[in-house]
Order: sequence, then structure tokens, then C-alpha cells
Amino acid sequence: MEPFPESDYPADPYPGARPEVSFLHRDGHCEPLPDVGWRSMVPELAGRIPVLAYGSNACPAKIGWLRGHFGLTGPVVVLRARCHGLAAVWAAGIRARDGQRPATLAAEPGRTEWHAVWLATPDQVRVLDRCEGRGTRYRLVRLRTGTITLADGTELPQVLGYTGLSSARAPLLVSGRPVRCADVPQARAAALTGEPGPDGLTVEPVHGTPQGCAELDE
Repeated sequence: MEPFPESDYPADPYPGARPEVSFLHRDGHCEPLPDVGWRSMVPELAGRIPVLAYGSNACPAKIGWLRGHFGLTGPVVVLRARCHGLAAVWAAGIRARDGQRPATLAAEPGRTEWHAVWLATPDQVRVLDRCEGRGTRYRLVRLRTGTITLADGTELPQVLGYTGLSSARAPLLVSGRPVRCADVPQARAAALTGEPGPDGLTVEPVHGTPQGCAELDE
């Protein structure tokens, strides 16, 4: 696959489009990364922090938006990842700026979904904190539910993720069950009615800016 512009994968409607390939995002363009051998193509890998991207943060155009609106800098490494025991589900509230319904994360035993992992620098995590509303809308945690495995078979034991903190970012329960983003598109999701419920996750809260993952430094 050849390099492609971020505009090939628009951010609207939420959660935006995502390529079925790992990629390196910089300067408005994306360079595809192979499932095997991607480490040799990633600059400054040491000290990066694995952060699960299960919503719009896996969308190239959204990453470009973060550069323009939140001052995101440096190459962004986005790796395809198989998530077992986890699901992206629709949140109970809608976004104030456009009326779209955002995603949140929930436990779902036996479920496997493909999402992405950012290998983020500490500065990039701080940008995500501001965008996600860390401490108000979402919280940053170490995920202890499920397993997250890169496409090359590398299991990541220390993945962080943003999970719902406010009731508006808790899973939306319809007839007592969360609604998977993969099952219902945004056009229908925005009109759903239900109530906020628990996400079922086991997590460890992260305080301050996290440190890099030792497994990535090898």
C-alpha cells in the first residue's frame, strides 16, 4: 500500500473512517506500516506509551484535526490491534459541538474486535488528555480486562485507555444492554434512547503523565 493523505479517511460522521492497516501519521499524510517489521520504520520508539484507540482516534483525519486544534506534534504511530474481551460501545450522552454520539469502552467476555493502539509520546498523551476531557468526561486507566494483541502477535500487557468517567460517557444501555458501535451506525446511534450503565471493566487509574512501556524499548 502506498502512502495516502489523511483526507482519504474523513472524521465525519463519528467515529470516522480508518484504514485496515497500521500507519505512521505526519504532515497530513500516512505511511503504511507492515504488520511484521514495523519497528524498523518507527522513529524514536523508546519511551512511547501504548494507548488504545477504539473510537475516532484511529481516524487519520481526526489525528490531523488534533494537530490543528490541540497542537499535536511529532509522528503518530497507529498499530492495528486485536482486542479480546472488550468492545467499543455507544456512550449515553452526545457531543455538545455536533450532536453526534461518542464511543466508550466496555467489557464483553468472548468478544473480539479490531481497533488500534497509539504508541504515543508523553506530549501526545497530554494532547489526548485535553481532547478527551480527562478528569471530567473520561479517565485514563491501565486496562486489566481483556487482552490486546498487535497484528504481529505481540501481546501488550500495559495498555492504557480512556474510559467513561461522567454519566454522559458511560455505556448507553438499551433494553439493559450496551450497543456496540460495530452494530449500529452513527445516524441511528444518535437517536437511541436508554440509560447510562456500568462498563464492567477492571482498571487501574493512571495519575499524572504515564511512563513509556518497557516492552517497546526492546
